[in-house]
Amino acid sequence: MTQEPGSNADYRRLELALRAAGLGEFQWDIARKTLLVSDRMSAITGFPAGESFNESGHLTATHAHPDDKAHLLAYRDARLAAGETFDLNFRLIRPTDGRTIWLRMAGIIERDAAGAPNLVTGIVEDVSKAQQEEDQRLQLMAELDHRVKNVLSAVQALAQQTAKRTTSLDAFLQTFGGRLKAMASANELLTAARWRGAAIDHLAAAELGAIAPGQASWEGPDLFLTPRAANALALALHELATNAVKFGALSQESGRVALRWAARPEGGFELSWTESGGPTVTAPARRGFGSTLLDQVTGRELNGDTQVEYSPGGVRVRLRAGPQALAERPAVLPEAPGLRMTETVATSSGPASLKGARVLIVEDAVLLALELETGLSEAGAEVIGPAYELDEALALLDQPIDAAVLDANLNGHAVTPVAEALHRRGVPFVFATGYGETGGPPGGFEAPVIRKPYDVTQVAAAVAALLATR
Repeated sequence: MTQEPGSNADYRRLELALRAAGLGEFQWDIARKTLLVSDRMSAITGFPAGESFNESGHLTATHAHPDDKAHLLAYRDARLAAGETFDLNFRLIRPTDGRTIWLRMAGIIERDAAGAPNLVTGIVEDVSKAQQEEDQRLQLMAELDHRVKNVLSAVQALAQQTAKRTTSLDAFLQTFGGRLKAMASANELLTAARWRGAAIDHLAAAELGAIAPGQASWEGPDLFLTPRAANALALALHELATNAVKFGALSQESGRVALRWAARPEGGFELSWTESGGPTVTAPARRGFGSTLLDQVTGRELNGDTQVEYSPGGVRVRLRAGPQALAERPAVLPEAPGLRMTETVATSSGPASLKGARVLIVEDAVLLALELETGLSEAGAEVIGPAYELDEALALLDQPIDAAVLDANLNGHAVTPVAEALHRRGVPFVFATGYGETGGPPGGFEAPVIRKPYDVTQVAAAVAALLATR
């Protein structure tokens, strides 16, 4: 670019700044009908460096992507007619190598005494990387929207099917809540693997490790399921485990469940569920939704079939899945989920009693906070709060508190300051959070963690267990 006499220092600073920012500069002299392209702009755009005759300023439009050309010309004409600055992004096809880049062009329009544009000075920047990241973000948002709608639709269908086959509200809440948690466990594993799928052993650990620690074993080769198959298998394992707890092997301490799977020569896999050591088994008098789910939904989602045998010595299930159920296993997988302490407590004891206990609730979701308040109050607790914001929670800490239930994140703010204050006072607390298990409890605290979605009875049982150890 041209420089004024005596401005060498200023010019050098400008040159260094442009180079550091990765910018190229140009000047379009409308009166002289020339375009001056700097070496930096030439490197970015592939246009020849130096000054050239350019009567209409069409150089960028000539090489603009066909889908962007009309918008570029309309924008340019509008800014020349009435504007002092311009700033737009468009795709440019470099004339030297035919490569398409996203180009940002911005600058200032100078006018003569009559108001007509006579000089345009500006910069260009290759923003391809930023544009690609924005495109990926939009794609991820669209995919997230799609998945959320699918999950909500599945939850709605699950609720309707469960309601049709239960005779009381309590039975519905218990059955539906368990199935919802099975979906949540599968979703947690899928999220940890960036929705590429989930390993069978991780699904088994998430379900059986929580419901039947010490009474269940699982074994098989490293097989990785597609997201669709993972959700189906998670629900299937939950139904089998729930039935085993209510009526089968897991209803007695001597009972055992063995889960085994193997790859099939023709593709896919075969999984067997074998119960032993429990009460004598007889076939159910009627088919519930769990049986329908095993026979139809799971078979179709896994492109295979399911066979259930009600042997007197224990239920036996054989589930076969087609090749479509398997996905390529990633080189690195998140660690398998550990036992969920609070779920074990909740399923191994009766209703918890919190009579006289002063329990602080910190939860930013109003409906969840109200549910917690109702559930803990029914268990006999004196509820402090709920606090929906971090400042509200901190303001409540000057009261006598016996225990607390903390959401890990409050509208974008970590609950750590509250947890630290409670820890210093020796007040036990439990985290109730929707975040995954990676990294252990939030903030590194030695505290039980209950994953959303949860049943309030689990929270009450966890708080009662904490108070019992004091």
